Amino acid sequence: MELKKIINTKHQTIVAYTNYGVKFRNGIFYTKSFLVSPEIDPIFWSINKYNFLTKKDFIHISKFNPSVVILGTGNIQHFIHPKLTYILTQKNIGIECMNNQAACRTYNILVSDDIKAMLALILD
Repeated sequence: MELKKIINTKHQTIVAYTNYGVKFRNGIFYTKSFLVSPEIDPIFWSINKYNFLTKKDFIHISKFNPSVVILGTGNIQHFIHPKLTYILTQKNIGIECMNNQAACRTYNILVSDDIKAMLALILD
């Protein structure tokens, strides 16, 4: 699906996604899991299944100090146990779990509103 173009070009935004990957405005198509925020280029993330997530993954994400984390858990929405995400809530960082398509759309909306969101997308 192609997403509506967002005018603010200073941020990392998604222009298209499929069940197998995500295309950013720079034209690069990512087919492996990644982390991205408005100021940070996508960085590969070693997670390829939501049930492989550990506390260490969320500790790593918390170091970027986002306002909210949008966790795309694959083509199906899965919820993560609060024991794993406790570090985020302890630092007043919100977390929302959703399928990847919803996560991409939500991330773009938050970024267009200048919210410091981090997209953690699991592609398997």
